[in-house]
Amino acid sequence: MAEATPPAGQPPSWSEIPWDLAGMVLRLLPAYEDRARFAAVCPQWRAAARRFHLPPPLPLLALPDGTFYSLPYGKPFRFPGFGCVGYKGAAFGSWLVFPRDNGCFLVDPFAGATVKLPALSSVRLRPPNAADKYVKYQDHVTPNGKHYLTWLDIRDSNNVPTLNKLIVCSPNLVAAFVGTGHISQILMCQPGASSWSVRAYDPCYGFEDMAFYQGKLYALAIDENLLVVNISQDPNTGDPQVSRIGQVIKGDPDPLFEAWLPDDTTARKKLYLVESRGALLMVRRKVCCRVVGDTIVAGGISEFEVLEADFEHSRWVNVTTLGDDQMLFLGRPCSKAVSASQYGIFSDQIFFLDDVMENAVIYAFDEENTSVNVYDMRDGEVSSPLLMAWKHEILATWLFPQD
Repeated sequence: MAEATPPAGQPPSWSEIPWDLAGMVLRLLPAYEDRARFAAVCPQWRAAARRFHLPPPLPLLALPDGTFYSLPYGKPFRFPGFGCVGYKGAAFGSWLVFPRDNGCFLVDPFAGATVKLPALSSVRLRPPNAADKYVKYQDHVTPNGKHYLTWLDIRDSNNVPTLNKLIVCSPNLVAAFVGTGHISQILMCQPGASSWSVRAYDPCYGFEDMAFYQGKLYALAIDENLLVVNISQDPNTGDPQVSRIGQVIKGDPDPLFEAWLPDDTTARKKLYLVESRGALLMVRRKVCCRVVGDTIVAGGISEFEVLEADFEHSRWVNVTTLGDDQMLFLGRPCSKAVSASQYGIFSDQIFFLDDVMENAVIYAFDEENTSVNVYDMRDGEVSSPLLMAWKHEILATWLFPQD
């Protein structure tokens, strides 16, 4: 990409495109796939792609068979020479999660990086002698008389605990929801450690989502309670561990949740926790379902409500807009708010997936395939504008490359 003038009679080479023009072209390419093709033309264009500080590209959609979609395109592709088959989720950002018998691995398909975490079978109990004093859940009763499960109950069950959610909070802290069905417990570790840490006697919850927000870990339960997870260090190993879980907002689920539905239908909800412009948001998705015998079947109606955490008054506050420049990408493994104007896309839109947690299916579907759906907060309409599809039982996830 030289500034010199080519010899007379010789046409200029595309590799000699001026730097400023290359930058203008790159800024018109919001799709990761287009930027990758630009960089693949020649070494000079690849250098230009690395030189400019561009906004992150549009997110990608990943499927467990190693297929990727680069928004807004509907044609699948694969990362050449890099195996991404068999992931079980994403760890906020660009990491795919691969639980294995000998460990849990985080893989960044963009950078080709791998981070090893402990196997889910390697869990350090707190207190260490908890297993010796284990009693079954019938003896665990809350002050209001309700029985509850602990990690020891989950571990002792016939179902093998599965990884429902994992986030990388910092280079030294990884947190996860691990459980069976809708019930999970919070485990944490640091990359490279030999085991996870868990509080053996704490009640398990129906956790829906979690987020690392302003230096603190927050968890959202199915009853819409927002919990803060206090973290300390193991005095012997220095590994992170949960010291206490406290409630910061008491949930107030909509008492009219099913009032808008006909008599032969019911509703299910999904909750998401996502940071947007310095605020922590809870997104409540209502799914209208039909009752067919003993089966709950999801219909085509979805309604969204967005609530902001008001920490000063310990409450959720409804908001009617994401703001002039925000849109959300929601998925069970990974969600994120991004700026809309940098891509030339309308704001106040929610891109969402019909995903379900493993061993926690809450309804069936009429259609065999699903796709990316978009909810417009301005008119409440849902559309499917992207030409891509996969089977409902396949757990798709968003990925957010940084460059």
